[in-house]
Amino acid sequence: MKAAVLFEAKTPLQIEEVVVSKPAPREVLIRTVAVGVCRSDLHFVDGAWPHPVPTVPGHEAAGVVEAVGTDVVHVKPGDHVITFFTAFCGSCEFCISGRPSLCMDPSTRRPPTSAPRLSLADSTPLHPFLNLSSFAEMMLVHENACVAITKDMPLDRAALLGCAVITGAGSVFNDSKVKPGETVAVIGAGGIGLAAVNAAKIAGAGKVIAIDPVPEKRALAEKLGATHTLDASDPDVGKRVLALTEGGVNYAIEAVGRPETAELAWTITRRGGTATILGMIAPGKSVSIPGPSFLSGKRLQGSLLGSTQFPIDMPRLCEMYLDGRLDLDTMVAERIALSDVNHALDNLRKGDTVRSMIVFE
Repeated sequence: MKAAVLFEAKTPLQIEEVVVSKPAPREVLIRTVAVGVCRSDLHFVDGAWPHPVPTVPGHEAAGVVEAVGTDVVHVKPGDHVITFFTAFCGSCEFCISGRPSLCMDPSTRRPPTSAPRLSLADSTPLHPFLNLSSFAEMMLVHENACVAITKDMPLDRAALLGCAVITGAGSVFNDSKVKPGETVAVIGAGGIGLAAVNAAKIAGAGKVIAIDPVPEKRALAEKLGATHTLDASDPDVGKRVLALTEGGVNYAIEAVGRPETAELAWTITRRGGTATILGMIAPGKSVSIPGPSFLSGKRLQGSLLGSTQFPIDMPRLCEMYLDGRLDLDTMVAERIALSDVNHALDNLRKGDTVRSMIVFE
């Protein structure tokens, strides 16, 4: 099969012939239909976050089950599925307490002594990328790294649920539990931020403030439900939020991944409110919070994938889309072939696009 391979950080991906193993027990072979090109992929490709190479990046995908290994009980050949990169075991402390996105049990990965799931044509093993490696025509994953969905759901929109939407929407529905009339500010209007804006609208937030330096992204945020938009490059943006909300928002959601935007989220959160950090702040970077501000009763929390309970939340999000409440169409900037993946990564580096979606025939 064809796959986009990263041989060294800070170099273009190369389209190569890759060999995929047969499904082992509890593994699922999926024909990839669509995969989003996410900024998280870019962090690894550009070396901001280290990762073993060679590898096949990609982690926001949907497809059709081709084959299953023994002991697979949740999906079957022909099922339409969404994948997610935090494969969960189902039996550890995190899983049984309803936090499967935090599971780190090694049982969902092949043992080091086993054959690799993916390898190059010359038998060089490929390191698994976030349990998925979805910039490829096929994915071989643990059964708890995918969930079956209705076949009415378009797979090129379903793929967005695998990262951007479950992270952004989950930060509203799960992490913040926004109530009707409460105020929400979202910093960053990329895929995750736009999903958070849309979810805040669905939750009935009274004011939804989107903060981004790119005018086109602010316009998309308004289309998805933002009641106000502000330019992130304005040095007084924090003061403007405080003025709009009479002291700050109930919930601030950071979807950029920089110390300064995390600090802005804290600053614009009102007394007793909550700031949630979704962005991938690079290793070695720190966030500085003034000590006395903790006496205001505010909370600062991190989140991975919006604290999503995948088998429950993903089918529900599909229903929200099919019911016309969740807008996924606006988030897709372009549909491209696998061979255009480097072009999509360049667009992310420029910061002026939302989602490039790789669609396989």
